[in-house]
Amino acid sequence: MVVIVGAVFQVASAAGGYHLLITVDVKSRDGRWDYVSVDSVNRRVYCSHEFETVVLDADSGKVIAKIAAPKSDPSTPFMGVHYVAIANDLGRGFIANGLAGTSTIIDLKTLKELGEVKLTGKDPNAIIYDAATQRVFAFNEASDNATVFDAKNGKVVATIALDGQPAFAASDDKGHIFVNLKDRSAVLRIDSRTLVAGEKWPIQACDGPYNETMAIDKKNERLFVGCRPDYRQMLHPPGPRPNRVMVILDANTGRVITTLPIGGNPDQAAFDPGTGLAFSSNGEGNVTVIKEESPDKFRVLETVTTEPGTMRLAVDLKTHKLFVPNADPGPTPPPTAENPSPPPSLTKNFRVLILGE
Repeated sequence: MVVIVGAVFQVASAAGGYHLLITVDVKSRDGRWDYVSVDSVNRRVYCSHEFETVVLDADSGKVIAKIAAPKSDPSTPFMGVHYVAIANDLGRGFIANGLAGTSTIIDLKTLKELGEVKLTGKDPNAIIYDAATQRVFAFNEASDNATVFDAKNGKVVATIALDGQPAFAASDDKGHIFVNLKDRSAVLRIDSRTLVAGEKWPIQACDGPYNETMAIDKKNERLFVGCRPDYRQMLHPPGPRPNRVMVILDANTGRVITTLPIGGNPDQAAFDPGTGLAFSSNGEGNVTVIKEESPDKFRVLETVTTEPGTMRLAVDLKTHKLFVPNADPGPTPPPTAENPSPPPSLTKNFRVLILGE
C-alpha cells in the first residue's frame, strides 16, 4: 500500500481486458455520493460527494481540491452536489447544486469559482454543456423541467417543461439535446437552438419506468440508454434479467438498433470514441463493456467485476481509464409512499476505483 497526501492507493495485479489498477481512498466525512465526470484536457476528475465536489488528478489519482457546495437550507431533501459539466472551449465547468438549486461556474485550470447561477427548478441533477450553442442545460429532477443558461455570462435564457421526470442527458453538439424521462419510459429530443421540445421516443425494453443512464457517440449519432428497473437498490439478485438492458438508438430517428444485456442497478454510462467502447456501471458490482463494431453492430465485449454499489463511472478520453466511485452503505431510512425504495441516508469510506487495460 502506497500512501500519498489525500489518498491511499491499493495496487491490483494486472489481468486481461479492463481490470482494477488502483483504489483511491478519499479522506472525507460520511455522506452520499453521485456522478463523476472527467476533464481529459486539464487532467481532472470531478466526483460529487454530499456537500462538496472532490477533484482528483486524472494521472496520479491524488486529491487536489474540494469545492464546497453553496450554503442552503439543510432541511431540503436533496443532495448538495450532483454532476459537473465540462466546457473545454470556454475553460469552464458547471456544477449542479441539488440542495441550493443553483449551478456554480468554475475555472477549469485554477478551479476558482467564477459565479453562481440561480436555476428555475428544484434539485438540478444532470447538467450538460452544448457546444453548438454554448449553453448549459440543467435538468431539475424534482420539478420536471430544465433550466437553460448562457455558458459565457451565466444568464438564464429559458425554462423548458419536460412532461416527465428527467434523468441523465446528452448533447450531440450539432443542435440537439437528449434526456431520459424515466417516469415516461421515453427519450425526449430538444432543439438546443430554438429550445423547443420535439420528438419523444419510447424505451419499451425497460419494461416500465427508469430508463436512467445515457451516453452518446456523437460521430455516429448513437445513443446508449441503460435501464434501471432495480431503482437505486438491488430488488433482485445479480445476474441477467429481461429488463436489465442497454438500448442503443439512432439519435436522428429514435430507431432502436439493438438491445444488449447489462448488470443490475446502473446509474451512469459513458462512451469512448477513441476505442469505440460503451460502458455501463452497474450497482450489482460490475461494469458492462460494449463494443461498437460499426454504427449498426454492437456486442458485449466483457463484464468487469468491481464492487457492490458501483453504479457510476466516467472515462478519460486520453488514457481510456475508467473512474468508478463507491462507498460503504450506511443505514437505510424506512420506505414511504413518496419514496418506496430510499437509498442509504449516509455512506462512509468514499473511494474511487480506477480501471484500465
